[in-house]
Amino acid sequence: MRRLAPGGEVRWLLVDVAAQRLHLMAGSVPLADWAVSTAAAGIDAREGSGGTPPGVHRVLRRIGAGAPVGAIFLSREPVGLTWPVDPADSATAPDGTPLPADLILTRILTLDGQEEGVNRGPGVDSVARYIYIHGTNAEDRLGTPCSHGCVRMANADVLALFDLVREGDPVVII
Repeated sequence: MRRLAPGGEVRWLLVDVAAQRLHLMAGSVPLADWAVSTAAAGIDAREGSGGTPPGVHRVLRRIGAGAPVGAIFLSREPVGLTWPVDPADSATAPDGTPLPADLILTRILTLDGQEEGVNRGPGVDSVARYIYIHGTNAEDRLGTPCSHGCVRMANADVLALFDLVREGDPVVII
């Protein structure tokens, strides 16, 4: 079921790659917007491209409810550390798994492409490519295309957004 804004309009997200902004919309009315970073490789849905996939998606899963701000996730699971981490722990998770330089933090909204051959299906599937909206440890680079395909947000911003969207909400990337 689609979540409605107070005026009865469908809530949805618009990711404007050119402007590096994410807008929360109610129908055609913007309710809020935030700086983001999309892919350094630009718009490209192809597997291995490193691009941000275009088109209509939906929020497939909301991950991280109740986790602290800055919680570090590997394979969509919290590792028990928060960013910034103690320098002695900065290279590995408690189980010894190396932490990547590009961290997924605070909250994750997984994206499911809705357009066959564009962002869904063999070679272009957003779910198979693990495309998310998520918090980042590179907040100083927001507004600049620098991700590996995901839509990065400031941790406080993704925390706020997380509480405003539900699984199934539309996400359009242009």
